[in-house]
Amino acid sequence: MTPASPKILFATSEAHPLIKTGGLADVSGALPAALHALGVDIKILIPGYPAVLTQCPHATLFAQLPNPFAPGRVEILESRMPESTLPVLIVRYDAFFNREGGPYQQVGGDDWLDNVLRFGLLSYVAAWLGSSGNASAWQPDLIHCNDWQTGLAPAYLRFWPGRKPPVIMTIHNLAYQGVFGPESIPLLQLPAESFKMQGLEYYGNLSFLKAGVFYADRITTVSPTYAREIQHETLGFGMQGLLHERRAVLSGILNGIDMQEWDPQRDPHLPHRYSAKQLGNKAKNKAALQQELGLALDAHAPLVAIISRITYQKGSYLALGVMHDLAREGVQFALLGMGETAIELAFANLALEHPDRISVTIGYAEDMSHRIEAGADMFLMPSHYEPCGLNQMYSQRYGTPPIAHATGGLVDTIVNATPTHLASGDATGFLFREMTRPACNEAVRRAVRLYRDPQVWQQLQSAGMQRDFSWQNSALEYLKLYRSLPI
Repeated sequence: MTPASPKILFATSEAHPLIKTGGLADVSGALPAALHALGVDIKILIPGYPAVLTQCPHATLFAQLPNPFAPGRVEILESRMPESTLPVLIVRYDAFFNREGGPYQQVGGDDWLDNVLRFGLLSYVAAWLGSSGNASAWQPDLIHCNDWQTGLAPAYLRFWPGRKPPVIMTIHNLAYQGVFGPESIPLLQLPAESFKMQGLEYYGNLSFLKAGVFYADRITTVSPTYAREIQHETLGFGMQGLLHERRAVLSGILNGIDMQEWDPQRDPHLPHRYSAKQLGNKAKNKAALQQELGLALDAHAPLVAIISRITYQKGSYLALGVMHDLAREGVQFALLGMGETAIELAFANLALEHPDRISVTIGYAEDMSHRIEAGADMFLMPSHYEPCGLNQMYSQRYGTPPIAHATGGLVDTIVNATPTHLASGDATGFLFREMTRPACNEAVRRAVRLYRDPQVWQQLQSAGMQRDFSWQNSALEYLKLYRSLPI
């Protein structure tokens, strides 16, 4: 029988504020915190990177075990997340994790050559903590794994004797699959029988993520629409067949956002704070942003924001086309991001052609991202695919209706401004179906037309600002899922 509040081990390769390279860290910091606030007995498991050890100086020994892949012992330390009572378990093996560079890459940007063993160890420890080998006072009732770096945990449990708690595998981005050569199987202490199509084998190689998808008891993604999309070839990245086969245990639970950090009424980064009932101050933020970015001080010019990695996946080439076409029609653009050098240069050159209409900032600054969200009139997200997405939720929170490709979590979080939704008052943004320059252009033009009608636009802003994207909703859905599994 499943307890009302099962003990959860949340295994991840990064968690904000300890260490962050992307959205996985935001989820891994916020979701366990929300569950912990609901009274769930949950512990985060994370590698002992330098940044993690530095922020947890008073960690104590929780358990230890021999390293199955290298000489010496692995220490599992226990501490708390910064400024929190949320427990965190740290996998300390300095030769693997306590090194200069990032979690996955060296200082120069190349992947660590021993990632297969580094994250094999993270998966191994996660499984060991749930197995009969863990004799400590705290044993998880359930293991929640996240992305490929923890994908081997359910495989280890499958082949080990003794205790086998259920495992949930969450896919944050199916494009990253942890693929290594078949010679890794014996190095990882996995039986030869595991290397087959009905197991770890993936087009002749080993995939950590496939292991998680194949052996986990339940599979989740970070939005309901993405859970459906990855069962088809376009976004299945080679795993669509297996995911479709396992569709009975596959579901999507939408990510949340930090409603305290992203609140225009309290945001310390804004020159003027505002709310749905005091939208006049948003116009003051627009003027301040235009001045900061060197754009023409034009209250009537629609200002479109883009905060994104500059990559093909994010549809940056579509954004480039829209900026080229619509800047000539009086629309302003503010871009903040970095990524592929060739596209960065194209954006920079376009800004030189239209200095009063286009601002391009290569890089990322958290405070500027808040000011752009507050000062812009609308937000553009032309992503090819978006497992969940966060900026479209930030934008609605800030009364900045998003314009987005109808994919993944963007579909699940934006109410398209169709005549029906506009009439009912629940529209919050704009979606376009075809991933083409004309379709994207028309979506922006549709937004601009509504922007010219202040009454309709304010209704759109107000509806978005009243949406509840809090992590508590997500946490309650996960708790419901945890309780549904037999323990």
